[in-house]
Amino acid sequence: MRDFHLPGRSAVLAQNGLCATSHPLAASVAVDILKRGGNAMDAALAGAVLLGICEPQMTGIGGDCFVLHSRPGQGIQALNGSGCAPAGASAAALRAQGLESVPLGSPDAVTIPCAIDAFCRLAESEGRLGIDALLQPAIHYAEEGVPVAPRTAFDWINGAAALQGAARHHYLKDGQPFISGDVFRAPGQAEVLRRIAKNGRDAFYSGEVAEDMTAALTALGGVHTLADFAAASSFATQPVDGQYNGLGLTEHPPNGQGATAILLLNILKHFEISNMDPFGAERAHIEAEAAKLAYDARNRFLADPDHTSRLAHMLAPETAARLAALIDPKHALPAVQPLTEAVHKDTVYITVVDKDRMAVSLIYSIFHGFGSGIASEQFGILLQNRGAGFTLEAGHPNEFGPGKQPMHTIIPAMLQQDGEVIMPFGVMGGGYQPTGHARLVSNLVDFGMDLQSAVDAPRCFADNGVLKIERGYTAEVRRKLADMGHRVVVPDTPLGGAQSIRIHASGVLEGASDPRKDGCALGY
Repeated sequence: MRDFHLPGRSAVLAQNGLCATSHPLAASVAVDILKRGGNAMDAALAGAVLLGICEPQMTGIGGDCFVLHSRPGQGIQALNGSGCAPAGASAAALRAQGLESVPLGSPDAVTIPCAIDAFCRLAESEGRLGIDALLQPAIHYAEEGVPVAPRTAFDWINGAAALQGAARHHYLKDGQPFISGDVFRAPGQAEVLRRIAKNGRDAFYSGEVAEDMTAALTALGGVHTLADFAAASSFATQPVDGQYNGLGLTEHPPNGQGATAILLLNILKHFEISNMDPFGAERAHIEAEAAKLAYDARNRFLADPDHTSRLAHMLAPETAARLAALIDPKHALPAVQPLTEAVHKDTVYITVVDKDRMAVSLIYSIFHGFGSGIASEQFGILLQNRGAGFTLEAGHPNEFGPGKQPMHTIIPAMLQQDGEVIMPFGVMGGGYQPTGHARLVSNLVDFGMDLQSAVDAPRCFADNGVLKIERGYTAEVRRKLADMGHRVVVPDTPLGGAQSIRIHASGVLEGASDPRKDGCALGY
């Protein structure tokens, strides 16, 4: 892995349209859709579905999505494309088995995937070309194959142990992980996508495809039914908004964790961040302490939208002020107790802005690497393990239960200035995402970094009792942080992966893509 503090790639500039995402093929397809007359939503959807073939360990049609989208003068809209636990889900039944959390590779961890419903809905309501046209690139590459990229291969090796049963046939090559330069094909998914292109979302949520997914789950003891799949439905929701030093930050609401990023920035407002060394111990320490407090609030409050009751309290300025007062500038707080539920590392993100300045911020995931590791036998649909995001604590807002959505870590975002969107962005990386959002915004606002430098800059993350420090920090900074009481580690893999597009007042689009991933920004 390269040291990400070194000079990296240039930003990409364009005037007509631009896409930034984690795989070049998806970016190329998105730009091609724009050139064919599609809008930003068309391009984002076509690219997103293809990402499930390019990065199957990260996402796929067996997963969920959250989407923010806007048109000039019309505000920002949100769509929740996350699924629910089946009607037969029971926390009490799992507790009776002696379990303290939902097992990652169990059918209990599989919530009904809702991304396909969301994509079909958005293609109809916001797109121009129709779902049939948008799925053709993914159908082509699923049939013909995609060369496995280096970072994808790295993740494939790390996640392969999660694969079980039919998934090992669909996602391993002669029993081994795919390596860089191998060609991955998914003919079963190509067939599913052809059926969706012809018959819409019902081709996925009923009939032979739904039967294939249900059979895989019930064979392992799952309580999923065809009625659970038929009932899956995405829905429009109201974004949550914050403000940081003159810019507005819009995040997806619960069951996403976007409010955590707003709270974190609200805490950071109480410190003179801009007077600190951007890569020094002081900033890293304050950010880590603020994150511990913001994540503690997340763990207690965020859940299914119908069970999140203290969102206004979490976003209130006085809450941030009280939390900021708890931070000692010289000494680390004790680690916040981790969630009883799992927090993942794997997802994909795509952002597109078109010539009319429609902007889309879309995040799409199967949760852990290769999700639950359970795939349907006939079509090879890899199913997410979002249900591992529930807690089994009785009475908790995020308690596992029938028809409930778990707290999600995936969060798309947009920055606004004077009421207009100036930057759709996302920072992948599971629990890191709120910290990643706050750091990217702070890099831009507090330190005046250009967009690509703000993405490239080294990161740190207070996570589960340790302070992860990327290699871009000096040994002296690590020593100072250790002296403050942090348990400092240098992670084996980079923290997260950001994609963003800045809309300049001149009309020029500036795209940045994280070198921590295989992707790029492309425009025309």
